[in-house]
Amino acid sequence: MILAEVEDIYRPYKQKKKTRASIAKERGLEPLANELLEQKDSYDPSIIEIATTYINEEKGVESAEAALAGAMDIIAEIVSDNAEYRKEIRAITYNLGFLTSKKAKDEDSVYSQYYDYNEKISGIPSHRVLAINRGEKEEFLSAGIEVSSELPLNFLTYQVVTNYNSPAFKYVISAIVDSYDRLIAPSIEREIRSDLFDVASEGAIKLFSDNLKNLLLQAPIKGKTVLGFDPGYVNGCKMAVVDKTGKVLDTGVIYLTRKNDGNPIAKKIVSNLITKWGVDVVSIGNGTASKESVIFISDLLKEMNSKAKYIVTNEAGASVYSASELGAEEFPDFTDLQRGAISIARRIQDPLAELVKIDPKAIGVGQYQHDMKQARLDEALSGVVEDCVNSVGVDVNTASHSLLSYIAGINATTAKNIVKYREENGEFTNRQQLLKVPKIGAKAFEQCAGFLRVSGSNEIFDNTGIHPESYDKARSIISHFGYTNDDVKKNNLKGLQNLIDKYGIEKLAEEIGAGVPTIVDIAKELEKPGRDIRDDFPIPELRSDIMDLADLKPGMILDGVVRNVIDFGAFVDIGVHQDGLVHVSEISEKFIKHPSEALSVGDQIKVMIKSVDTNKKRIALTMKGL
Repeated sequence: MILAEVEDIYRPYKQKKKTRASIAKERGLEPLANELLEQKDSYDPSIIEIATTYINEEKGVESAEAALAGAMDIIAEIVSDNAEYRKEIRAITYNLGFLTSKKAKDEDSVYSQYYDYNEKISGIPSHRVLAINRGEKEEFLSAGIEVSSELPLNFLTYQVVTNYNSPAFKYVISAIVDSYDRLIAPSIEREIRSDLFDVASEGAIKLFSDNLKNLLLQAPIKGKTVLGFDPGYVNGCKMAVVDKTGKVLDTGVIYLTRKNDGNPIAKKIVSNLITKWGVDVVSIGNGTASKESVIFISDLLKEMNSKAKYIVTNEAGASVYSASELGAEEFPDFTDLQRGAISIARRIQDPLAELVKIDPKAIGVGQYQHDMKQARLDEALSGVVEDCVNSVGVDVNTASHSLLSYIAGINATTAKNIVKYREENGEFTNRQQLLKVPKIGAKAFEQCAGFLRVSGSNEIFDNTGIHPESYDKARSIISHFGYTNDDVKKNNLKGLQNLIDKYGIEKLAEEIGAGVPTIVDIAKELEKPGRDIRDDFPIPELRSDIMDLADLKPGMILDGVVRNVIDFGAFVDIGVHQDGLVHVSEISEKFIKHPSEALSVGDQIKVMIKSVDTNKKRIALTMKGL
């Protein structure tokens, strides 16, 4: 509310459009308003007689009543412009008022629960604010703020009225009521609703950012040949096989909706791909026809007695990427449809490397994202992606320019220059070669070097997160404890941190001329050189069986994966086409205010079926008692 209070103080000096008060002032009625505000015990001549002296038909004041009406407009604006009054009324409205909504159309909609709704402003959850705003924008709802006018009017009367026995009392009190009804209340309502939206947006942006971070940092499924399976009806199911490094080996398409010999032909095509390329995992997109696709793949793997598993992958943004300029540039020899299947395959091999190619807003792990301030959302999500990429680090010899562009010190141009240099001169053999790339100077190198890994370098530290500036300090640490470069290569420094702690980290820092945080960071890297922080996270669950919605019964306990965390709960993939919802009240035995206190996107959890509505395709889940 601080900004609103500053606006209130500035309000009397603000350039206004023509108002009823400004018109009254132009007509010379300000002295009459001041007379009324004096609230004398008596007026001689009377107030009506005084008002008569302000009659001026040329200026539009045709009667004493018109003069008094203009004077009251001036008083109303004076009251409205008082910063202290507005501050108090804003507090009254916020603490005692209700946000209400009514239906604006006589038809059912997703907003039906808000057709006759009210909730205290001070306690309304952010997701309801955004839902009501959207319903109002789509013209299903009319919304507003309701608060009893008694308390604000009593407050204003106490502040403004100085003489209840004055003949001017009835004019002043009328101006106060008009000031509140016409000027203050609508303005305060706009301010509070704007504040509610801003707070809700920031909360939603933070939630979106947290979900995105957890999604990007999901553990990659490494060393697997993957069949990307992009389900569809009209265009069929597109397939792409990628090897362990993400290279495309083969593509194909099948039509599961053909009534006659479609399935036998489809089975033959897919089984040939799985056998020919030794597919380990089938990554099935979760869009249109995914249920049929999962049933088909699950049955086929059983028939083949294959060791391959399948995983249902969130395909959000795959179509955006496949039709993008970046997609065409990366895979010029493939169609848009094939690129979608490639993306679905590669995003389980390295979620971060694949998802950075897509606008974060298209990834689908937020709520009401289109209702937020887009510039603020873009800024927050870009920051998340940049933070994730720099936390993990990238291999300079395999990273795409879209991934490289998120590294500190590297922009889109220098990222493309790195890829171009790599294509023209072969793989980088050490970090220092980066200085030969056009537009990467000493400053840019200083910023980016620690985040770029060169796995085949002769310099052992080039494949770690240790910055070149700290190489000498790293060498001093390993030699101090009797280790060699071979020990680093063979990953034989797992007890280094314990040795440092026993020796004394402050003492060691002073001896080698480094700060304690630098020693801690170097030790972490040396204990796991070339480590991927995502290796500490559980890999996504791979499945071999399939269930139908009709198979679910209350009381069943299932393994699930959190797909999205929102303000009122979490959506969980339990192996059927429809995700189930764990309401915030069903997440924990103890009270939690928000689902993110207990769950994150990608978490593998156990849930129990509470209820199943097959008509509405809704699954209610609980984690209590498990």
